[in-house]
Amino acid sequence: MSAPAAPALYEAVVRHVRAAPVRSAFAHRTYYWLTDLDHPPRLPWPLRPLAGFGHRASRADLEEYLAGAGAPLDGGPVLVLGHARVLGYAFDPLTVYWCHRRDGTLARVVAEVHNTYGDRHRYLLDVDARGRAETAKAMYVSPFHGVDGTYRLALPEPGERLSLTVTLHTGGAPPFAASVRGRRVPATPASLLRLALRRPLAPLVGAARIRTRGIGLYLRGVPVHPRPDHHDTTAHEKTGARP
Repeated sequence: MSAPAAPALYEAVVRHVRAAPVRSAFAHRTYYWLTDLDHPPRLPWPLRPLAGFGHRASRADLEEYLAGAGAPLDGGPVLVLGHARVLGYAFDPLTVYWCHRRDGTLARVVAEVHNTYGDRHRYLLDVDARGRAETAKAMYVSPFHGVDGTYRLALPEPGERLSLTVTLHTGGAPPFAASVRGRRVPATPASLLRLALRRPLAPLVGAARIRTRGIGLYLRGVPVHPRPDHHDTTAHEKTGARP
């Protein structure tokens, strides 16, 4: 299977569902960019404040990380899904890098997780044919969960539809799950302007929703786990695909 065409935009709904220690759920609408790491979109200058890509990993950075993990790239395309900078601001709880071989087939997936404290952690995934993998949690993300547990991820490459899921398992019922569902729209100036007007400051709104929900849970008395130091931002940890 060859790599999907990029660039593209995805109009999407993000859902967070918390099952423990209290039941809580919220959803918000946003949009994402799917871009080629080496060839980010070049927009007309009036629209450039609505989409900047300088915060993404460079190929050199990603190649260094993968080489250190024993999974060097062979020069194939890398597709990236995440928010662009809007008026200079970007926040992506999850940025996904689909790393392809020269013939366009998928080799590895890198899931880069960011928290609201400015930390990041990369997970190198060997996904199965449906884009599924498991990996031990290695970074503090929410104050209501520790660093224990396992993520089960479903990160198939987007086509006409975008469908990603991350579920945290800590030994019982999964206490938390997040999903992104969306549809592809052409990456044209008109599409970007329409989405930016419908979902203004999308990255800022997403970050604000996460923080607002956290304050609400804290006021409901949900216990807070102390935040440990996090120094390893590019963990070379190989993970396996789900059977």
